[in-house]
Amino acid sequence: MAGGIGIVRSAFCMLHFAFRISSAMITPTHYMLLSAALFIIGVAGVLMRRNIIIIFMSIELILNAVNINLVAFSMQLQNGIGQVFAIFVIAVAAAEAAVGLGIILAFYRNKETVNIDEMNLMRW
Repeated sequence: MAGGIGIVRSAFCMLHFAFRISSAMITPTHYMLLSAALFIIGVAGVLMRRNIIIIFMSIELILNAVNINLVAFSMQLQNGIGQVFAIFVIAVAAAEAAVGLGIILAFYRNKETVNIDEMNLMRW
């Protein structure tokens, strides 16, 4: 366990050193603006689209926006916990994609559509 933390800490130190060397500093505000833009695009995709594949991709954008914030604040606070949480979010996103695409594939075989308006299989 301690070896894994040491590897994360050394990688974190190398990233921090690389950012200090660069001439134009990227501040946490830049990361937050990028994350907000990704989050807004993802929410708009979930609310406006009717294709379930596009909706799943929009959810992945939202999760990636969260990951950017976690890593940015982890870097600002000099703590690796945010990076560990980001790895957990990536694992949850992979599981969500696998299960979601399996459900979509099964539904498509029955109904031959991926339009969210026609997915009323679970209704009474």
